[in-house]
Amino acid sequence: MELIDFEPRFITFDCYGTLTNFKMAEAVAPLIKDTIAPGDVAAFNADFRAYRMDEVLGPFKLYPQVLRDSWLRACNRWRIQFKPSDVDAIIEAVGSWGPHPDVPEPLAALAAEYPLVILSNAVDSMLAGNIAQLGVDFHRVFTAEQAGAYKPRYRAFEYMLDQLDAKPSEILHVSSHIWYDVIPAHELRIEHKVYVNRGYDPSTPFYGYAETTDLGGVPALLGLRTMSTADAS
Repeated sequence: MELIDFEPRFITFDCYGTLTNFKMAEAVAPLIKDTIAPGDVAAFNADFRAYRMDEVLGPFKLYPQVLRDSWLRACNRWRIQFKPSDVDAIIEAVGSWGPHPDVPEPLAALAAEYPLVILSNAVDSMLAGNIAQLGVDFHRVFTAEQAGAYKPRYRAFEYMLDQLDAKPSEILHVSSHIWYDVIPAHELRIEHKVYVNRGYDPSTPFYGYAETTDLGGVPALLGLRTMSTADAS
């Protein structure tokens, strides 16, 4: 997909994983080191991720409770003790994470040209620490707490569009998640999308997006030159 001739009214972003380095495996590692065999750690993390995905599709609850219930289900599946203190440690860790190394420079380049918006599966208080580390001023920051719904629920995207008074055709949505973002955006006729492929999901070109391996590819898709791309030319 070529975006060079498209002038978005807003560029909207997923936050966790796309902008903020989602270091869940690192947060979980010390909590399971004495109970899960090293060879099973990847499978445990995959189950914890799957339960988080399942939990956001049910009745709405705030993200700390999503984490708590997902952790409980993972512990039950693996027949290990559930400790509330483990969930408290995960919640604290999530709010402390900073950006991927490739994010600050291209994000600043985009912020100089476009109003930037975040739509995140988060609560306001948890996300505030992550946003503060991104280094730019966002036009708006929307959370599941505000919308009363999580991505991939359409209601989350519809809330954002309503608040921005924007049409699907007026935004460029950028995410590293196919299931949470790209697919529902496609179904809601958000034509202009960038998939930042960080390895969370397999590429699925059917859903009509431009693809890049890091955020540095996004300004170039819009015809912008960052300092690094200028130096390389």
